[in-house]
Amino acid sequence: MRVRDWQDILEEVVESNAEPSGWRAVGGDRANGIGEDLYVGHPSAGVFQLKTYAKNPFEVNGVGAQVARKIDDELDPLFPEKDAGRFGVQRPIEEDDAEDTVNELSEVLQAHADAPTTPDALFDDVMETLDSPAFGPADIDLYDRPDTIEDLSTTFEEAEELLDKELDDVIDESVDRGFQ
Repeated sequence: MRVRDWQDILEEVVESNAEPSGWRAVGGDRANGIGEDLYVGHPSAGVFQLKTYAKNPFEVNGVGAQVARKIDDELDPLFPEKDAGRFGVQRPIEEDDAEDTVNELSEVLQAHADAPTTPDALFDDVMETLDSPAFGPADIDLYDRPDTIEDLSTTFEEAEELLDKELDDVIDESVDRGFQ
């Protein structure tokens, strides 16, 4: 397992060429110390674990690693299904494509305004219009730790310990005053 900067892990997710709507995520508070844990998985692209913390409102630091090559039968129940919240990973829109993208997005929003729809259908159509490389259901708790995070942490105990140590090192290097 290779520990890398959390943004490198997200770049791998973006570049994976996996079916964009097949991703699922689980996230919440970090068990030991400041920061957050996030697991992002896709049946064919694997499972990635990220540990991040906000150094300040404008800067997030963190580490991550690929912890599994695929979501198998043992891992599948630990990731949310369609009835959960939603998440998406987005690339910046190229300046040359911005006007076309805005027009397409406007058409999608108008179509959903004019016809009966669901929030999930709207989300999926917006993500597809924006050409999002990864999106899907998510169980993310910004104030606590979902039970499935504990299960994933236990499943990937070795990665959990290594990434905790690596994130603690990143935090120690970047905090030069104040409290942790």
